[in-house]
Amino acid sequence: MDNSAKEMVQGSGPSQDYEVVKELGDCHAAVGQYDHAQACYDRAAALGPDEAGPYVGSGVVELQNGNLDAAETAFRVACRLDPGCSKAWCGLAMISQQRDDHAAASDLYLKSLELDKDNLTALLGLFQLSCRTGTFEKLIHHLDVYLDMHPGDISVMFCLATMHLKDGGWGKAKTILNNIVTLDGQNTDAANLLEEVEHVLSQQKIKETRV
Repeated sequence: MDNSAKEMVQGSGPSQDYEVVKELGDCHAAVGQYDHAQACYDRAAALGPDEAGPYVGSGVVELQNGNLDAAETAFRVACRLDPGCSKAWCGLAMISQQRDDHAAASDLYLKSLELDKDNLTALLGLFQLSCRTGTFEKLIHHLDVYLDMHPGDISVMFCLATMHLKDGGWGKAKTILNNIVTLDGQNTDAANLLEEVEHVLSQQKIKETRV
């Protein structure tokens, strides 16, 4: 740890030491300084041996460096220390996804979301996985739950509209896309997709009328 970091923790209590060092690790990780981040996480783990956070951070660092086995070990330690740690389960899901173990990844993403319905990383991971495997029902449920908490999140709304289209819910997709265009009139992706959906629905209506 550099001198400035040492100065930040001098004179504070053990819990403050842990929080500061852990946050420093998160800051380093956020800007890609993984060696510095790992050093901070190692010290944080020593200061808070029962805390899952440093191991989650270490898992993220190892995952970014492509060390899947080391990342899995770190996330599993975090899960053991705190079975309710949504981020740790999400990390394990990401590892399973990279190993193309889709069934395990899906179960782990769902567990992560059960623990924290607000975990956007797990939600988007499950979205990517569902697009590859063609299973949409559980994802649609969790997207709906997330939007109940964040009704104006356009990116998630667009994901939900896409899932409804893949699941054959054209009418539901149209409603969501209309809402996106109302919230963001400059959203060309939503506007273009809405135009396609309306065209398909109009063609379906014509066929039904002829029958």
